[in-house]
Order: sequence, then C-alpha cells, then structure tokens
Amino acid sequence: MTAKLILMRHGRSAWNKKNLFTGWVDVPLDEEGIAESIRGGEKIRHIPIDVVFTSTLIRAQMTVTLALLHHASGRVPVFLHPGQGKQELWSAMHGEEAARATVPVYSAWELNERMYGALQGLNKAETAEQFGEGQVKLWRRSFDVAPPEGESLAMTADRTIPYFAKTIVPLLVKGQNVFVSAHGNSLRSIVMKIEGLSKEEVVGLEIPTGAVLIYRYERGAWVKEQ
Repeated sequence: MTAKLILMRHGRSAWNKKNLFTGWVDVPLDEEGIAESIRGGEKIRHIPIDVVFTSTLIRAQMTVTLALLHHASGRVPVFLHPGQGKQELWSAMHGEEAARATVPVYSAWELNERMYGALQGLNKAETAEQFGEGQVKLWRRSFDVAPPEGESLAMTADRTIPYFAKTIVPLLVKGQNVFVSAHGNSLRSIVMKIEGLSKEEVVGLEIPTGAVLIYRYERGAWVKEQ
C-alpha cells in the first residue's frame, strides 16, 4: 500500500520572534506563526488525512488546528486523550455521523522539542556573545553535543524514533495518511532517520517554522515529494 507522511514544523512562536531558546517552555504562536500555519495548511489542503500526531506543546497543537482550518475534507480535528481517566471517558463521541466528520489527533511528549536545559529562556545572540558562536552552534546543530542540562539531538532521537517506529509507521503500512505537527529538532531526528542522513549531514538540516515536508511511503521505502 502507498501512504503519505506529512511533517510540519509549528509556525513562529512568541519566543521565536524574541530569539529565545524555547525547548519545552510552553509558549504559543505569535501573529506571524498563525499566518504561517494557515499557509502551510494550504499546501496539504487536498491531501486526505486519516490521523494526526502532535507534541504536548501548545505551539504545535495550535499549528494543527490552523493548518486544518480550510482542509478540503471539512473534517474537524478532535484531540483524543487515551489513558487519561475521565478526560478520555467523558470526551467520548457517540454519534457516528459526528465521528465521521472528525480527524483524530493524538499528542505525545515524545514528539516535543529538544529540551534545552539551562539555555531555555535565554537570548540566542547574547548566549553566543557569552559562550562564542561556535559553541552555541554546536549546541544547536550538532548530533551528539548537549547544551548544559539539556538534550542533544541524539538524545531527542532516542525518544522520537522509537515512538515514530512503534506508533506512526504501522499506520502508514496500513495505507493511512499521517500528519505530524512538531518541532525543529524532533522533526530533524525523524527526517534524519527517513532520509538516512549521517550525523555530519544532519548538522546542515534546517526546517523553518511553518515548513511542510511530504513523503510517500510504499513497501518500506520513502520518497520525498515536497
């Protein structure tokens, strides 16, 4: 079976605009990020989407709802809460027609941005002045060098890739189209795996805010469409 995987980085956040290290700090999109998310949605407007995955962070979740705002299917994204007690039980749908008019959305901490540790909330330019541009670039772009008290890209991949392999890939194998809204580094780790990039090659991989990547999955092989 052939299926499509859509990867989208969230739109610009309030802290992207301020040039601050964000990581797991849960800040929303700003006005430009809202516009980026809607523009990204236009690129996938006519691609059928069976299921959506996103992180637990509000900027990625806002991007989901905005990107699907004008989707040709007209289906409404509904966030599901498996394993969350009353939140799961009391949000159950019982109307078949309503259920058909929705697209399920699952949030997972495994898809969260890289945790930047002691850098979270600091200005990137000021941090470069303090520690040197080379050191900050190493923290931000390298594969296996972690910022102080934070995660390296390798450590991020240790949570994103198993989740991707266990939860998302089986749906693609079944022929379902999957939309993933996440973050620069969680998506870098997934793209690294999909495209077989080396740890040297991934240094040059940059995914801008609001960017959309589309892959076709067929018989275990990946073909990049956009």
